[in-house]
Amino acid sequence: MTIGDKMDQFTLSIITTIFISSIAGYLGSLLITKRMALVGGPLGHLALPGVALALIYNFGIFLGALLSIAVGALLIWIFSLRTKLPLEALTAIVFAAGVAIGFLFLPLSNAEEALIGDITRVTLSDTLLAVFLSSILFVVINRIYPKIVLSEISEDLAKSMGIDVRKYNLIYLSSIALVAAMEVKIVGILLTAALIAIPAAASRNVSRDLTQYSFLSLIFGAVSGVIAIILFKTLKLPVGPLMILVLFSLFLISLLFVKK
Repeated sequence: MTIGDKMDQFTLSIITTIFISSIAGYLGSLLITKRMALVGGPLGHLALPGVALALIYNFGIFLGALLSIAVGALLIWIFSLRTKLPLEALTAIVFAAGVAIGFLFLPLSNAEEALIGDITRVTLSDTLLAVFLSSILFVVINRIYPKIVLSEISEDLAKSMGIDVRKYNLIYLSSIALVAAMEVKIVGILLTAALIAIPAAASRNVSRDLTQYSFLSLIFGAVSGVIAIILFKTLKLPVGPLMILVLFSLFLISLLFVKK
């Protein structure tokens, strides 16, 4: 009996969702700190060309999403070296081109999984990949966290302390791209920004310091995933939209405990 035989679909879905939603929430705390919470949405939408190719040529949606988002993130970084436009503006430009290309080729009859996700079809290899990538990303984000925060406070101060802002911006964008690609499996292309932004927003309302803020963002992401999977088993509704509604409910509850 293999490991895959011992683990049912529900268990695989729970594990995959916990790891991806946790790292999305953790990264989201950095995006809000950098005032770029909505960047995750356009970057997620950049998955569209890759997802279209995956559906046409019958290979994994995650791989297609990762390839096209990676290309998009690289283009954004290259453009940032050539202009003083903010990253969010460059993201919007590349996002528009990527979505236009994607809709030229996307087979709409098979697009439901790409648009709203379907974690219930996750395989053992998907789960192992999600665990591995999420763990690596946690280590990477944890290491760049203080440097990115400092560069947001004062880029000149960061440079004076020997921080290569361009290098860390590339690592930062690459992390967003990888998380957005993984999210497509859970919430699809349309809801990637919400899975990044809402856990961090709820955490921001109740946190006393930066450490608590980043930790609670991770926890809120994980909790929402577990609740959404349980609701799916009960209601038989798509996990992705359920997860966003759970997060929205957590955000509403957090308003009762806002630290003023």
